[in-house]
Amino acid sequence: MNRTILKSIILALAGLGLFILALEMLKRGAGGLRPLLEGLQIHDLKDTLAFGWLMAYLVLSGSPVAAVSLSLFSGGQISDIQSLGMITGSRLGASFIVLFVGFLYHLRGHQRAASVAIGVLALTVTASIYLPALALGYWILTHGYLDGVRFGSPAALNSFIDVLFKPPVAWLAAHFPTWTIFLMGIGTLLGAFKLFDSVLPEMDAQNSRLGNVADLVYRPIVMFLIGAAFTSITLSVSVSLTLLVPLAARGYIRRENIIPYIMGANITTFIDTLFASLLLNTPRAFTIVLVEILTVGFFSLLILALLYQPYQRAMEAGLRLVLRDNLTLAAFVLLIVGIPVLLLLL
Repeated sequence: MNRTILKSIILALAGLGLFILALEMLKRGAGGLRPLLEGLQIHDLKDTLAFGWLMAYLVLSGSPVAAVSLSLFSGGQISDIQSLGMITGSRLGASFIVLFVGFLYHLRGHQRAASVAIGVLALTVTASIYLPALALGYWILTHGYLDGVRFGSPAALNSFIDVLFKPPVAWLAAHFPTWTIFLMGIGTLLGAFKLFDSVLPEMDAQNSRLGNVADLVYRPIVMFLIGAAFTSITLSVSVSLTLLVPLAARGYIRRENIIPYIMGANITTFIDTLFASLLLNTPRAFTIVLVEILTVGFFSLLILALLYQPYQRAMEAGLRLVLRDNLTLAAFVLLIVGIPVLLLLL
């Protein structure tokens, strides 16, 4: 077997092991976060939405925050509705890394409108779909329409986790305070995602055939499917969207193609979160993630099928407003940072 392939397999298995270990640590340490949650007065949907949003800003990724949300729910520290809000917040904050990379490209001499546009669109498109999806998801969960759709992890997988991962977590619980186990779990989770990222092949946006994507596809549904497929492969909406920054900066992809790509990416980004819900062996956690997927998918497909042209014009108008000058761009950044802070303080 090729050494590179063997190395990738070993790293992928190591990342999977760290991922499972991290979830067990987060689940065990969730109780130690109760004083923090009470101190921050995180008691309802609004608070967990803001909390997940800000956490995603801090770690520059949404997937770890979504996994933490499910772990808090599994540990009995937040409700299903609060977990749904925190997962939504994690997705809103995850797009910030795309805006950050766009700024870096602008500093390297690329045109600001092309470099930063991806990040602005990622944030606005995500918010315009996820917030209505949160309202619909709240209605579905509170009325129990999908309560019968619950899946836990298979018995064989539970036995495997019990034998291999629970003993080290029990040892940590015997020697460290509960809240430190939770923090160690976050670090382990970030390490797992780092290993997963290292397994992915490097993609050169300048030399890759992806540079010709604008010549191949124009229909929104095609870009929607490409966005969904790329995010399924990378397991990170941040990675799949950030890939668009150099393509747009060099003019390889048209701006109107970007919006459906983002919409598709925002659905399949839940694959790892769905997997985490199964590993936690809390059936209701699976229902929460399923509700998020279905509601986001519903609004995305509704827009693509019936409202895409006016929706695209609205997103384009908002983008032009934000990129009009440095003052409006600074106001936009202040707004996306200030909203979750205000939600948490109110």
